[in-house]
Amino acid sequence: MIVQQQSKAKRPPEQTFEEIRYLKKLIENHTRVVVKLTDNQTLVGVVEYYDQRFIRITRPDGPNLFIFKHDIKYLHEAE
Repeated sequence: MIVQQQSKAKRPPEQTFEEIRYLKKLIENHTRVVVKLTDNQTLVGVVEYYDQRFIRITRPDGPNLFIFKHDIKYLHEAE
């Protein structure tokens, strides 16, 4: 009798740390970013700081902002 082994697919990791790498790169290079919020408001500035719950955006034309990550729809580098 031949016993077949079932291969179990490994679960992907819970955390890839790519977000951390990307935010560090943005901070080190002082890259301007566009942040689209869940209420469709758009902000432009430079990421100065981040932690597990929020990012800090420094803007030349307005006050610095602390934005909770759960309020961000997406973020991309400004052109």
